[in-house]
Amino acid sequence: MGAPGPRTQKCPSPKSGQTYEISQESLHLDIEKLKEKQDMLNQEISLFISEGYSVDELDDHINQLHEYNDIKDVGQMLLGKLAVIRGVTTKDLYAEFDLDMSD
Repeated sequence: MGAPGPRTQKCPSPKSGQTYEISQESLHLDIEKLKEKQDMLNQEISLFISEGYSVDELDDHINQLHEYNDIKDVGQMLLGKLAVIRGVTTKDLYAEFDLDMSD
């Protein structure tokens, strides 16, 4: 009798309700990739800490970046609405308000 093939399990697809097979080997590979990513992130965190940053400081910086992006998104939306009202492009408004197109 030959060696058994890879063990698989049928799992429901979260979107379609159809089933698909997942092999244990595939799951182990996914777990290994996640462990490698975790190790990489832990190394990055250690590097930041060695450079004098604290985890709280990094969390605060991330929160400030999120807030900045939210404000920027609102500004983009307002520029778009103003451009429609005026019948011009947002590029025209960037020039009018002395804004950098790469920002």
